[in-house]
Amino acid sequence: MNQLFGHIGRHAIQRVDHILDLFGFAGSILIRMVRRRRSGRVLVRRAIVEQIYFTAVQALPVLIPVALMIGSVLIIQLAKVAGQYDLGRTVVIIIVRETGPFLTALLVILRSATAVTIETSYMKVLHELEALEMAGIDPLRAIYLPRLAGITSAMLGLFVVFDLVSILGGYMIVWAVTYIPMTDFLSQIGKAITMKDVAASLIKAVSFAGIITVNSLYRGLESKRQITEIPRATSQAAMESFLFCLAANIAISVAFYL
Repeated sequence: MNQLFGHIGRHAIQRVDHILDLFGFAGSILIRMVRRRRSGRVLVRRAIVEQIYFTAVQALPVLIPVALMIGSVLIIQLAKVAGQYDLGRTVVIIIVRETGPFLTALLVILRSATAVTIETSYMKVLHELEALEMAGIDPLRAIYLPRLAGITSAMLGLFVVFDLVSILGGYMIVWAVTYIPMTDFLSQIGKAITMKDVAASLIKAVSFAGIITVNSLYRGLESKRQITEIPRATSQAAMESFLFCLAANIAISVAFYL
């Protein structure tokens, strides 16, 4: 029994240390964002644009069909019980407040978190980061800052696209292929959504983007010696990002609505 409690205690301490390290690492990146230097601005901006293109634009062929399917299915199911619940408010709660930010984060984890972890791991194992430092280039500003800014911007854009496509696209599909009455559906959505809902959803999107990026970069930097460490770091980064986003989602919802 003592060994069991000891193992749980050591594991909890390691988790707390890891979370504190992530906060410290995120703070180091944000300091570079505040301290703007004239040199290297073009390189940083180009890296940010490339990251946005990879994370957001290239993810649209996957995001849009998923949003259409989820939106249409949810609206069909909720419309059947519209007499018991406020349809507009229910759609806002499920899609805008909860499903939209979390499914967008899951898509970013599957595509960008793994890619960022693999890229950073290879740069660490092959000593490319050390070469940058020897050349007088700060990796935090040249590599990590563009990833954080690009993924955060892409996450906000993907979240907005997911909500619009799932609500408007789902409404159009339900209206076109079913006989379910959808009178005043959009006006119900407009009346139901509040600034608190928008603020909570945007905060979730930004928080998820920061968690995913910082955790993926940090796990990539832990691969120091062998290339065989990269798959383990990638899997660990993806799982931790998912769990951290889930915990952040619950905490933000509790903070705003309880």
